[in-house]
Amino acid sequence: MMTVPDLHRYKREQKKVIVVTAYDALFARIVEQAGLEVILVGDSLGIVVQGKANTLSVTMDDMLYHTRLVAGAAQKSLIIGDMPFMSYQAGKDEAVRNAGRFLQAGAHAVKLEGGAVMVDRIQAMTQVGIPVIGHLGMTPQSVNQYGGYKVQGKEGDRAQVLLDDSKAIEEAGAVAVVLEAIPAKLARAITAQLSIPTIGIGAGLHCDGQVLVLYDLLGMFDEFVPKFVKPYAHLKADALQALRRYKEEVEQGKFPSDAESYH
Repeated sequence: MMTVPDLHRYKREQKKVIVVTAYDALFARIVEQAGLEVILVGDSLGIVVQGKANTLSVTMDDMLYHTRLVAGAAQKSLIIGDMPFMSYQAGKDEAVRNAGRFLQAGAHAVKLEGGAVMVDRIQAMTQVGIPVIGHLGMTPQSVNQYGGYKVQGKEGDRAQVLLDDSKAIEEAGAVAVVLEAIPAKLARAITAQLSIPTIGIGAGLHCDGQVLVLYDLLGMFDEFVPKFVKPYAHLKADALQALRRYKEEVEQGKFPSDAESYH
């Protein structure tokens, strides 16, 4: 079974941390059967499951429901619960309570967005035994502030802020940090200065690990495909072909055949 201390061991041994999102029991089992060891129950479900334009409407109840589904099916994976918008921003007491609810639902760690401004939340969670993973760069819950999903850290001053933020959350007790949509050179610098692993998504090759949204990886979601996404399958096309064939066979009286009928 993958554990939080294993993240640090992977960093020391220069072994890649492979992460993928999952939102239900079926895909949690498939992910484990494929040999992946870390599952993020991402608030990305707001987009790829709920069909929203962004993640801001995702609630704690949504996240806890999907966390329970994944945790109930996964046997070996480290499960990370993604703290939704306004579940931790209002203050550290509320943040700790909500993070604790994720662990009660079966998660082993939580993820939150933001740098130095979140230090008190990270410290408070860590002090009561809740492992925390940070998230820097393009933080989707700040999409309105950025004016869209845009690469962060291109300018020198902003790059320095991200460098400082990464160190601040490490010192606060974070066990890892996700780096999203930042220049590869900056991600490499952050990775080099931290003793905790960096997990990249659109952050280049030199992070300690990588994460992708499952539906992006499988080619199921194509309404918005960021540059950093690489589809490793094309399941939407396969699904369309299967459904059209099913429709055609029913219309033509080919299904159900004798083989699918009881006698």
